[in-house]
Amino acid sequence: MTVRLVVASRNAKKLAELRRVLESAGIVGIEPVGLDEVPEYPEEPEDGATFADNALIKARSGAQATGLPCLADDSGLAVDALNGMPGVLSARWSGRHGDDAANNELLLAQLSDVPDERRGAAFVSACALVGPGVPGEVVEEGRWPGRVLREPRGEGGFGYDPLFLPEGSDRAAAELSPQEKDADSHRGRALRALVPALRVLAERG
Repeated sequence: MTVRLVVASRNAKKLAELRRVLESAGIVGIEPVGLDEVPEYPEEPEDGATFADNALIKARSGAQATGLPCLADDSGLAVDALNGMPGVLSARWSGRHGDDAANNELLLAQLSDVPDERRGAAFVSACALVGPGVPGEVVEEGRWPGRVLREPRGEGGFGYDPLFLPEGSDRAAAELSPQEKDADSHRGRALRALVPALRVLAERG
């Protein structure tokens, strides 16, 4: 029996990333579906103070509305020189939600006088799994350390990927293949930490 797992996102790249994680872990019997594939429901405001808070808000809302297990993530960029900001405000840092170009432009302006040695940052993702068949409410966090570049590089990825140079890499996140990014990224790390709970969900079918 196949378990339908709602992924609280309309981002096709997130769905594809979860499918790759399930495949690499050898988990069968779970069919991830995005919000476009379930009846529309009122989504709760993401007003949590932490990534974990927001991930749980989205996962609980999705599970309650659909009656299906729901996986949600909240992620963003934490910059050392900005005391961990943009953080949970990453997607709307410039004041317009999801405007990647404006968000990147504002971040570069805010860090224009910050020397390279103080441009440390980390992508952070919290993934929450909630609902029928899930062993409790499960939240896992992944961190991807690196630093902020002085100008965008690469055409891949989304969000702040063109400005983020992962630790130990000579290529920006936007210059990595999807498989390379999965292997190291914050969301990839958080999703892999959820594998035991996803395995239980698949077995309970």
